[in-house]
Amino acid sequence: MCRLFGLSSAPRRTHATFWLLDAPDSLRDQSRRDPDGTGLGFFDADGTARVDKAPIAAYRDRAFAEEARRVRSATFLAHVRFASTGALETRNTHPFLQDGRLFAHNGVIEDPEAIDAELGEDRALVTGDTDSERFFALITLSVRAHDGDVGAGIEAAARWVARHLPLFALNLIVTTRDELWALRYPDTHRLYVLHRPAGGHHGDRHLDHSGAQGRMRVHSAELTDAPAVVVASERMDDNPHWRLMEPGELLHVGADLGVTSRIAVPDRPAHELGLADLRPAAAASQSAG
Repeated sequence: MCRLFGLSSAPRRTHATFWLLDAPDSLRDQSRRDPDGTGLGFFDADGTARVDKAPIAAYRDRAFAEEARRVRSATFLAHVRFASTGALETRNTHPFLQDGRLFAHNGVIEDPEAIDAELGEDRALVTGDTDSERFFALITLSVRAHDGDVGAGIEAAARWVARHLPLFALNLIVTTRDELWALRYPDTHRLYVLHRPAGGHHGDRHLDHSGAQGRMRVHSAELTDAPAVVVASERMDDNPHWRLMEPGELLHVGADLGVTSRIAVPDRPAHELGLADLRPAAAASQSAG
């Protein structure tokens, strides 16, 4: 399945180095399905969003995806994609950018025509083919309708999808220059949060997170003496304080690193899908190692 990673050290801007894709180095790794894209989102000091991403449709794309990226930001959003819908093109690679916010998603929402109908003329927000970007556009419209309240916009959009569309999973992260939101819905895929004090669990260590599946690694020496909040689709180190988010839980990390959460989508999807209900490509994307 897709890998999600979000980090906030707000209000402090920190340097972090990302390796979004490791080359297979064993028969076990080679037997796994290769990812279809990688992306990293962050913000300049003036709040300008930056996205560095590529599909993995050719050798040159994989070489690009394996390069280390060292960037400075108060929030970071990284994604490794296993495609369920949409061609292997940059426009279908996460993160996506709308209204100055960045978004990445892990899951499957079916009936894209219904989302297009709900978007109406605002379908122009969507430049690619994915269910993820369409859902992000729903969030964008909902945020506008809620006078810029991002949490309320995410909740309203997620509840609409849960009521009206066939849904397998809807895990997401949204970031701005100094804020982060995450939603786990329902309980199909895991999403973890870690409140990391300066120096981590031991008090004197830099951040060095590496996913067990070898698809993403993050390093930051500056987090030896600065706190951070991390959200990820898997536990990224041996810190015992990783917490599995509750189904339907919407988490918010504020500009002062304060964390709040609530159950924003309490009911199960009205049209819940299982793996057997998905098209082969979508099913493979949600079960890939």
